[in-house]
Amino acid sequence: MASGFFENVWRIVNRIPWGKVATYGQIATLLGNPRAARTVGWAMNACPEELDLPWHRVINSRGKISLDEDNQYGFLQRQLLEQEGVLPDLYGIIDLKKYGWRPLPDELQD
Repeated sequence: MASGFFENVWRIVNRIPWGKVATYGQIATLLGNPRAARTVGWAMNACPEELDLPWHRVINSRGKISLDEDNQYGFLQRQLLEQEGVLPDLYGIIDLKKYGWRPLPDELQD
C-alpha cells in the first residue's frame, strides 16, 4: 500500500504536461518537502503500472535522465521525451529553462 506522500507524488507527476519535464526535487518542493527528492524517486519506482503516469517526464536536477541510457528504461525515457519534442543537448542535458514545467497554483489543485 502506498503512503500518502507517494500518492501525492503520483498526482503531481500525472499533471506534468506533454513536452515538459519536472525534477525530483521540484516535485518534492511542490509537496512542501524540498529535501525529499530521493523519496520522490522511490515513489516513482513504486508506482503501479496501471496508473499509466508520464514517468518519463521526471528527470534529475542537472537536467539529465537518471536511468542509465544503456538500460532499456533509460533508452525508452529518452525516446519518449524526444517524441514530445524534449531534446537533450549533445551531453544529454535537457534545458530546464526551455522544457521545465512551471505549474500555476490552480494546476496543482484537485
